[in-house]
Amino acid sequence: MIMNVIEAISIEAQQDAFGVRDRVFIVEQGVAPEIEHDQYDLDAIHFVGYLDGQAIAAARVRLINGAGKIQRVAILQAYRQRGHGKQLMLAIESILADRKVERFYLNAQTHAVAFYQALGYQVCSEPFYEAGIEHVTMEK
Repeated sequence: MIMNVIEAISIEAQQDAFGVRDRVFIVEQGVAPEIEHDQYDLDAIHFVGYLDGQAIAAARVRLINGAGKIQRVAILQAYRQRGHGKQLMLAIESILADRKVERFYLNAQTHAVAFYQALGYQVCSEPFYEAGIEHVTMEK
């Protein structure tokens, strides 16, 4: 099914995005709330993906030196492996390309490297730990 991805401009849409992030990162992965929600949430561009009116995906992007740093990519567990992550990423890239953002990078959990590689991202760092989870930096 096709997910509707929007920029979360309204308070309600941002709350939906934060709800998805909370379920994935805080509840499922055990990330501390004070790490998951930081000062960058105030200035980031938030995205939320809806399927049948329910928020099932979220991410945020920070614009840094003209590049989009994609962060907090989350898909609810029951909806993974169905193409929604790809839809979310392509929608983010498309929306930001309209704003002349041509370079993207992210810190991927190492279990998700193949997913991002399939979208054209390349590993550009050694593994490191963030919130107790192994990551690598990837760019496109």
